[in-house]
Formats: sequence, structure tokens, C-alpha cells
Amino acid sequence: MGGGNGRAGGVAGPEVAARAGRGEILLRRVLAGAGAEPLWRPADGPEAHDVEHEAGPLRHSVHMPPRPGRPVEWPGWVPQEVREAFGRSGVQAPWSHQADGAALAHAGQDVVVATGTASGKSLVYQLPVLARFAEDPRATALYLSPTKALAADQLRALDALGLPDVRPAPLDGDTPMDARDWARRHGRWLFSNPDMLHRSLLPQHGRWTAFLRRLQFVVVDECHTYRGVFGSHVALLLRRLLRVCARYGSRPTLVLASATVAEPAAFASRLTGRDVVAVTDDGSPGAGRTVALWEPPLLPELAGENGAPVRRAAGAEASRMLADLVVEGARTLAFVRSRRGAEVTALGAQRLLAEVDPALAERVAAYRGGYLPEERRALEAALVRGELLGVATTNALELGVDIAGLDAVVVAGFPGTRASFWQQSGRAGRARDEALVVLVARDDPMDTYLVHHPEALLGAPVEGCVLDPLNPYVLGPQLVCAAAELPVTEHDVSEVFGGAPAAAVLDELVADGVLRRRPTGWFWPSTRERPAASVDIRGSGLGQVAMVEAETGRMLGTVDGPSAPATAHPGAVYLHRGESYLVEELDLEAGVALVSSADPDWRTDARSTADVEVARVLAHHDLGDVRVSFGEVTVTSQVVGYQRRAPDGTVLETVPLDLPEQTLWTRGVWYDIDEGALIAAGVPPVRIPGALHAAEHAAIGLLPLFAICDRWDIGGMSTALHPQTGRPTVFVHDGHPGGAGFAERGHAVLAAWLTATRDAIGGCECRTGCPSCVQSPKCGNGNVPLDKAGAVIVLGVVLDALSAPEPEETASPPRHTEQVSK
Repeated sequence: MGGGNGRAGGVAGPEVAARAGRGEILLRRVLAGAGAEPLWRPADGPEAHDVEHEAGPLRHSVHMPPRPGRPVEWPGWVPQEVREAFGRSGVQAPWSHQADGAALAHAGQDVVVATGTASGKSLVYQLPVLARFAEDPRATALYLSPTKALAADQLRALDALGLPDVRPAPLDGDTPMDARDWARRHGRWLFSNPDMLHRSLLPQHGRWTAFLRRLQFVVVDECHTYRGVFGSHVALLLRRLLRVCARYGSRPTLVLASATVAEPAAFASRLTGRDVVAVTDDGSPGAGRTVALWEPPLLPELAGENGAPVRRAAGAEASRMLADLVVEGARTLAFVRSRRGAEVTALGAQRLLAEVDPALAERVAAYRGGYLPEERRALEAALVRGELLGVATTNALELGVDIAGLDAVVVAGFPGTRASFWQQSGRAGRARDEALVVLVARDDPMDTYLVHHPEALLGAPVEGCVLDPLNPYVLGPQLVCAAAELPVTEHDVSEVFGGAPAAAVLDELVADGVLRRRPTGWFWPSTRERPAASVDIRGSGLGQVAMVEAETGRMLGTVDGPSAPATAHPGAVYLHRGESYLVEELDLEAGVALVSSADPDWRTDARSTADVEVARVLAHHDLGDVRVSFGEVTVTSQVVGYQRRAPDGTVLETVPLDLPEQTLWTRGVWYDIDEGALIAAGVPPVRIPGALHAAEHAAIGLLPLFAICDRWDIGGMSTALHPQTGRPTVFVHDGHPGGAGFAERGHAVLAAWLTATRDAIGGCECRTGCPSCVQSPKCGNGNVPLDKAGAVIVLGVVLDALSAPEPEETASPPRHTEQVSK
């Protein structure tokens, strides 16, 4: 680790260990636990070191040196009592970026501060808000965060300052009614979330007149989480809020914060509808880190689906690492991709620790969404107090309580975006000691590509956030909610909600009888019903499904409605707080799944089918033998069965299911290829289905490299003869109604995306295809047929066509494509 850019060898001796940082020492412990030798030269200077490793699970490591801070004087406008309060809490002076951002907000300029994790972004909005409170005893402020835990943590930090007459108050789904009433009547700084703003405050804005009339600041924390469909809803929700504020005569200053967002000023402007200035020069000190990229070994004694080689699971590696690090006394978070994975990882670490010291096993727990509020709070408190030494968590703690300064973070599976990876890794690192961050690759194309191409992760900027407030599936419900709050005027249409697209959606709503059109605007016809209650801003459309214990009627937790057919189908294994259950019945209409306690020695994976039809072509390129298109598509999918798998991945049984079809109107990108060109390139007709199928799987796995999304946010289909294109075709589509911008992003960067896809397939060490390249965990056809070599040829044909002279782009569909109305 360190010592230059070449490959390194040799085992560090005792004198090296004395010079090594905490992160390198912990990495040695992890390597020892895996039975591998440390193959690096020691870092003996302050500069960063980047090292590749030839053998063993450690593929790459880099030492990131600490960064000194740049403190500045308190701005003159900050009241003395506010300075003293921060001084008592340990803040003797602001960092440069804190003072710069706070000064802009104090002057009334909308601002986004985009600096590193744990860089003290809170001070950027705390200073101007508290200064304004001191100047104007009637001023109010609103703080919005994507999670209740983060809002609660910020509220605790503000309370700790002990300043008089700030009167902060929570306002979320867990807030009792009497506390909500107190917040409405007396609260000056409310800590809430978009869901509460949407469902409660804005629909009842008449009751909040005094608060909204005096509203001076709106804080939007962790703004990079507002992307895709959720982000599009929040963008329109903020416009609704600012429109209501204008009605009461206020124009609050917006302060946004994010540790990880590309082009922050442009993104914040899209999100809020206002011109926003960015502060990006981080003046805070940064802890040194050792970042390691880890690829679990192949398990030669096992064979996966269709005989594919199998790697040791990322969750199993994370369990062992978590146990090793806890034994070492390192406070550690292990981020795991799924709720079930977090439970299994914590259980695995507890079992390993119980063999060493039963007392240590009690200091490891799981934390995830779906827990009841009281369970979440108890775990958060134990973590903050240090009673828990190791926690396996979903991304629920990525933005949760203030737990920066841990010794280590293990990321079990790339979290989908570079932004999330750096957000999670930022939880590790103390000012005076270095930390360890390990990315453990899953058996997945994206993960495998990153550990073998570290420059795509460690040296690349974070992705841009994608959102589309003009998505009609988002715009329609939001306009209905806006009209129920205040009649929507022509001015609102043109200046607030996007102009012509909004007008077209309003006309459809009038034609459908949802709204009424009058000379002064568009009206919601009912004075009793509130449409916000039926609009899910999280974008699922199906809400939540409650997991209920059949014998007792006790609600264990919830799962997202759209994922319920795949995760809560009859026969599925459901884990909660380390206890396993079997799903007996799923009622999607009622939003309830009945479960019973069980302890099976197998897990379940759902299988589904999908069909894609072109509804409207929005753009296409004619490239000779290849055509590339982007447009609106209709996807019909159905969960048709599930597999029971042993812990090692062996398929024990395939069980059919009879669940209803689900229809999705969304957007997609697709390419179709002349069959003769494929034959000429070396893919005969009998191999075309498998080659296309493999190329589709790998492309879905690699799209998150270029857009902030997860492979579960997108879907795809391939066919040797699509009835509308008339040729071999590969589709990749958004998994959200109306589209979330992911396929559109893929269309914009198609050449780079498919190049990375081809490299990932070609660079995989397997012979005929495996989960690290072309197999998909959600394939409804059981990953049959798949032709790894054929996929490389297919992608080569497409990339050769894309590298030809720039074609003419048109918005009209090609002659062979049928245009279908929705």
C-alpha cells in the first residue's frame, strides 16, 4: 500500500507496522482473516499511494492522506450568543466553506453547499437561521431531510446549543398529535421531511398561515437523494411550497446541502426551480483513509446456475470482516444492499464472534428500514453511545444519525452509485487517526468491473442526479394536489410548473373530470377530500405492504408495494430482527402479507417474465446495420415462480406462482441489428437469442456506472425478432411509471456505456458466463439462453456502428416501427 504506482510485493515487518496508519493495520487484520498475505509496500509519506495487487482477494488499494482544515473568523453578522453557543459545543471557528455558504444565505441568496461527508455543512444553514431568529423574534424556518433519523439527529444537535427562544420541533409521521399542535402554534424551526410536507402541512396550509407568512429559510438536506421519480415529486413539492408561501407574502431563502452531487448548482436549480449558487471548496480537515477493493474468491467446489462458477458471497465476506474488525476493537459499519442481507450479515458476524467472546456477539446488530420507530430509535441510541461496536445496515444509515468518525466501513456490494459509495465511506475516519474502507464486490457485472477498473470509482467524479419534473405521471398528481391547495393560475403554469407540458396535463385532468377549468384557473372540485393522501411521492404507485404475523396479528414491518410480488410472494422467506418467517398469503389490494414463524435452511429468489412494446419513438439514429432508438414503451411483467436455494446457492426447487400481471408505461432505449450483420460477424441465427440476452443483462448491470440508479430501477428485454422493429432487438427501460430519466441518460452516453459493458464481459475470467458478467439475479428465464462470446460480438457490431460518422437524428419514427397510443 503506497510506495508508488507499480505492483508491490513483500510482507511488512515490525518497523513498518509501527509507521502504518490505523487503516493499513485494520486491512492487515482483514487480510489475515481471509488467510491472505499483505502484498504492498508501506506508505511512508503524506502523499496518496495507489497500488494494484496481483493475487488474492485484494485487487487494489489506495492510501488517501489527511487534509488540513482552513479555519476563518466568525462573520461579523453572527450574534455573540450564537458564537458562544457553538464554542461551548466545540466549534471555535468556522471552516472557510461554512463561512462562505452562510454569508450567501444570510444575504438572501439561494445556495447549495456540496462538500465532503462530515465537513460541517449543518453550520452553513444554522448560522443564518439563528442570526435571523436573533434579529426577528417572529421569523421561522423549515428543515427537510429524506429520513426521519437525520432530521432527529439535526434536532438533537440544535437542542444541544442551548440557545433561547429557538423553539425547534419535530414534525414527522411519528410525532403525536398534541406535539404537532404545539409545533404549529409555537414552533419556530420545524424539522420534517417531504412526505409530511406533502401529506399534512401543505394540504392544511390554512392552519399554518402564521408559520408560512414568517418563513425565512427552507433547508433541503442531502439533496442528492432527490433523484429519479422521488426527486421529480420533491421538485414539484418544493414548487408547491414556494407557491403557497408567496400566497402568504413570504419568499424564503433556500439552503441545500449534499456531500455527493455532480454539478451542484445546476442540479439544485432543477430541483427548486430557482437560480442557486454552489459552494464546493471544502475547507474542513479530512481524515486519512485506506480504501481497498476486494473480490471474493471463487469456490471451486460449487457450481451456480447452468454450471457457472460461484464466488464467495459478498455478505459472507462482510460478516467475516465485521467480526474481525470488532475483535480488533474497531467501530465498524457494514453496508449491505438489502434488508435481508443486513440481517444475514449481522447474524453471521454474531455467530463468528460467539466462538471468540460471547460478549462481543452482543455488540453487533442489524439496522434497516422497515423496523418500527421504537426499534430504530433504540438501535440509533446504542450506536451513538458506543454500546454497539459493529452494525450491518442498509443505506438507512447512509444518511442517518451523526456517526462519522468510525474506524472502518465495509461496503458489501457497490451501492449503485459513486455518490452513495463516498457517502457511506465518509462514515469512517477521525481527525487524528486514519480509517479503513473496503468495497467487497458482489458476483455482479458492475462490481466486478469496478474492482478491475479502479479508475472508474476512485478517480472519477460522482454521477449527475437525474430527475424529470415534467414526467406526466408525476406532474399530473402534483398538479391535482396544487389545485386542491390553491387554484392553479395561468401564471403558475408558465412560471412555476413548467409551461406547455403542464398545460397539456391540466387539460387532460379537466377532460377526465378530475379538475375544473374556470376563467381564473384550474380548481379541485371537492372541499372535503384531499388528494395528497393518495399520491405516493416515493414513486412506487402501490404504497407499502404490511408484513403481519398471522397467529398474533402483530405488524413486523413493511415492504415496498412494487417489490412485494418478488419479495413477499407466497412461499418467500422474510427476515425481521434476525427471525425468519415464511409468507403464507399476499394481498396486493389490501396491502397485507401474512407470515408465520419458521426456520428454513434455504432462501428464495423470485422469477419473472416481461414483454416490451414500443408506444412512441422520440428519437432514433439510423446507423446502417444498427438502429438506436429512445422513446416511450409499455412493459408487461409477471412474477411466475421462485427458486428455493441452499445457502451455497444450489437450486433445490423451482415453484410456480400465479400472481397478476403488472403493466408499466415508461421510457426505454433500444437498439436493433440487421441479422445478416450478426451472421457476418460470427453469430449464426441459433446463437443470436443467447448473445442478445447476455448483452442485455450486462448492459443493465453497467448502466449505474453512468446514471444514479440501481439495476433494480431498470429492466430490459431481448428478442431475436421483435414484431415492431422486425429485427434482433435489445431494450433497456426505466422501472418507474413515465420514466425516471435513466434510459434517457443511457441513450445520451450509449457508446461509453456499451464500451464498459463489452469490457466487463470480455474481462471476466469465467468461460461461458457467470453472475459477474452476463447472468442476472432477476432473470425470468433462469439465465437461459446466454452466450457470453456472442454478446461481445453483438456489442462490437453496435459500437462499430456508433463510431461511424455522426448520423442524422430525427424525432420521427422509422418506417418499420408501429406507433401505438397508450
